Amino acid sequence: MDNLSQKFFLYARKSTDVEDKQVRSIEDQITELRAFAKQENLNIIDELMEKQSAKIPGRPIFNDMLNRIESGEANGILAWHPDRLARNSVDGGQIIYLLDCGHLAMLKFPTFWMENTSQGKFMLNIAFGQSKYYVDSLSENTKRGLRQKVKRGEYPSLAPVGYINDSRNKSVVVDKKQAPVVRKAFELYAQGDQRLEDIGEFLAQHKLVSKSGKRIHISRATFILSNPFYTGLFRYTGEIYEGKHEPICFCSNKPRKNQSHCH
Repeated sequence: MDNLSQKFFLYARKSTDVEDKQVRSIEDQITELRAFAKQENLNIIDELMEKQSAKIPGRPIFNDMLNRIESGEANGILAWHPDRLARNSVDGGQIIYLLDCGHLAMLKFPTFWMENTSQGKFMLNIAFGQSKYYVDSLSENTKRGLRQKVKRGEYPSLAPVGYINDSRNKSVVVDKKQAPVVRKAFELYAQGDQRLEDIGEFLAQHKLVSKSGKRIHISRATFILSNPFYTGLFRYTGEIYEGKHEPICFCSNKPRKNQSHCH
């Protein structure tokens, strides 16, 4: 079967995840794939673009493409590399299965040799496996790096109200405008005669809002007053670590029945 008698979907994908950081942009992929299709005389019936990670199954455009192939609309896929199609075993298995069943007659890649033979499918399976291994290794290395970071006292997430993330040195520093308000909220709460509603109202009066820009209500005020971060500690994966950041207040952070003391 020659290339013109086959119908191809052109599929380009790039996510914002770390594993796709060095991958060509979707626009670059499309340009290169169009040139390759012209060179190889491929009959492209549709161009599909997806901005989603392939680490887990569930990409809507990819799944729709496979459904259209099963219905007979096309029998070939053109992509930049096998890792554009799959970085997980489920999606990779679906591609191999469609080749085995005959719904897919051919896959074409400018950067990877592929023929619909036992050897070609074996090589494709290895490519899918390498893509998954890369994602798994990246995930393990990221988790390992985060564990080392928290052990050094470096908070690995978005700074809470009263602090800001300093992108220059990747640290958490005190927000000089918000910190005095947060400190005063702790002092008011420690007095024992202020309700959580009063604390929330105090924060609202001083125009203190959550990181998403919403007013701080009782639940958020409770979270702030019980967050060990403000005392120089931080909670990560259920454990408490000593942080490098500057405390806003020095108090016990215990429920009021045990009476907090701030100064």
